[in-house]
Amino acid sequence: MTRRFKVLVLLAALLLVCAGGMVAVWSERDDEPVTILGPWTDKQGEQFEEVLRSFGIPFEYQGTAAQREVLLSKVQSGEPPDIAIMPGVGELAEYADQDLLKPLNDLYAVEEYGSPWNPVSTPRQKAYWVPVKADLKSIVWYREGERPANSPARLTSWCIGMGDDGASGWPGSDWIEDLVLQREGPEFYGKWALGDAAAWTGTQVREAWEAWAGLLQQDEAAAGRALRTDHRGDPGAYGLLFKGEEGCALEHQGSFARSFYGDKGRLARLMDSAPLLPGGGDQVRAYEVTGDFAALFSDRPRAGDLIERLASREGQRKWAEAADVFSANRRVRADGGPVEEEIARRLTGPGPRCLDASDVMPPAVRDAFYEAVLLTIARAAAGEDLDVPGLLADVEDVAKTQPDRRTPLKTVCSR
Repeated sequence: MTRRFKVLVLLAALLLVCAGGMVAVWSERDDEPVTILGPWTDKQGEQFEEVLRSFGIPFEYQGTAAQREVLLSKVQSGEPPDIAIMPGVGELAEYADQDLLKPLNDLYAVEEYGSPWNPVSTPRQKAYWVPVKADLKSIVWYREGERPANSPARLTSWCIGMGDDGASGWPGSDWIEDLVLQREGPEFYGKWALGDAAAWTGTQVREAWEAWAGLLQQDEAAAGRALRTDHRGDPGAYGLLFKGEEGCALEHQGSFARSFYGDKGRLARLMDSAPLLPGGGDQVRAYEVTGDFAALFSDRPRAGDLIERLASREGQRKWAEAADVFSANRRVRADGGPVEEEIARRLTGPGPRCLDASDVMPPAVRDAFYEAVLLTIARAAAGEDLDVPGLLADVEDVAKTQPDRRTPLKTVCSR
């Protein structure tokens, strides 16, 4: 055996060892559970894990109400989850602009998701998120047998809680968004949500904000309670609507509020919010809706398979049945009683629907929006003067600094 042949044999052996090591490393990674970060905790988190187990794909699920902050921390440390489920697309659009998300075009049936849920309008566009849960807003909950009159309600009638484990302020931003939507309609609302910075200091948003501020100023003590109260109510109780001791009777909250009411949810009824809002009496111009959207940070085949199964008609049906939630998938029918039928009709029936505006906005603008909301209610509780134009000018300044998005967002409102 020549020296050259020995060297070639040794090199070949080393290559085989290295190749074997590479295969071993890849196989080990591919065998690891799919990591998922989502918003559901406690009972609903357990129900979600039950659905995931039915897919037969190993997974590790982390549920948290602060998933925005947790996800940012994981991304910055270089260890994002394989799949993140977020309550809106503004944050996800920013990650897509940083080339951190993988396209989902082949992982869900586009025809099963209509506007405003579907992130693409043509097959050639890249889709970076898909809704895996839908909720209805622009509604008000009341107790059975206590339906209010179709007229604006006083502050002391409202069950309002601004507290949250994660980014606080959204229960108040929901009021502003609904007021803008019902007063101005979906066309203006969509432009505002998509980044028209000048809209913040325009007449439409200012008048909606002043209407909400005027409601808060009716009762300093009630405004103070709202600022200190968790929007879910006390742990293990029945939400704010059935708390009883505060005397409130109306809750401007999404369809997900049913999960707060526990066994007393059977006594909750709903109506459109438009006539009850400050300055109400208006007809419903559109319904605000929200969703939890799944995005893929990993190119692992197992992660893609899990999203495909979760977004499918069968996966969405299992999730809807397990947790009594609603799906944006057109082929999944909602089961239940009259309340569920009313929610499903508004989610899928005729008339325009618009995604939650703050969930669509860039994170920096959304956070400035939340801060302005909290300042408004804090000053109302303290009996201080409210400089609404000044607050909105501050948000406008943040909106003006935002770069143009490379990831298009064109489906805030359906037609």
